[in-house]
Amino acid sequence: MQDNREKNSRKPLMAKFPEVETYMKSCLCDVAHDAEHVYRVLNYALQIAENEANAGGEVDFDILTVACLLHDISRPEQFADPSIDHATHGAVKAYDWLILNGYSEEFSNAVKNCIEMHRFRSNNPPESIEAKILFDADKLEVCGAIGIARTLLHNAHVMEPLYTVSEEGLVQNGKKDKQNSFLREYKYKLEKIYDKFYTKHGTKLAKKRKPAAKGFYKAILAEVRECYRQEV
Repeated sequence: MQDNREKNSRKPLMAKFPEVETYMKSCLCDVAHDAEHVYRVLNYALQIAENEANAGGEVDFDILTVACLLHDISRPEQFADPSIDHATHGAVKAYDWLILNGYSEEFSNAVKNCIEMHRFRSNNPPESIEAKILFDADKLEVCGAIGIARTLLHNAHVMEPLYTVSEEGLVQNGKKDKQNSFLREYKYKLEKIYDKFYTKHGTKLAKKRKPAAKGFYKAILAEVRECYRQEV
């Protein structure tokens, strides 16, 4: 009997695109957006895609796989220049690379559209089923315990603090912080992501993780305020 974990593995699909995987690895620059992040996004995406397919949806697994592998290839450019949107820039970068390496215009453009729309922005929502799945798979990476861990890694990379203290000496809870911090990122982004998913399976996975993230936020705020002898 075949192990379901082997059956659902990313490896058979990835084996079709070894040059894409190699290119992806050459573009990475930080531990919050490393190869394992990309592989987790791909694994989430394949799980969601299988559920969509079982429900009668038509998903192009090749387009989805390549889009997942290349979705963060412009992180280095965004770190070098924060005005650059890694999704928009990465979409063009992926398209150019795919065309240069012999992929069709249709395929390259489909991958480009997925990558362009994977970032959370109200003015550019994903349209195709592959784009919606990539969006959801990537957003699972900011949910729950893994979302907390990756946010802390990212904040350390860009030299942002865990929390901020007001001029009156009060530890801020993230709601009205003027300076970027982990607690601010939680209140502005991580806390609100759970009702932003496009697929049923993505929504289901996300909601299972919500208590872990909420519990960590409450715990760290309580511990810090206890240090300052302030009530939560």
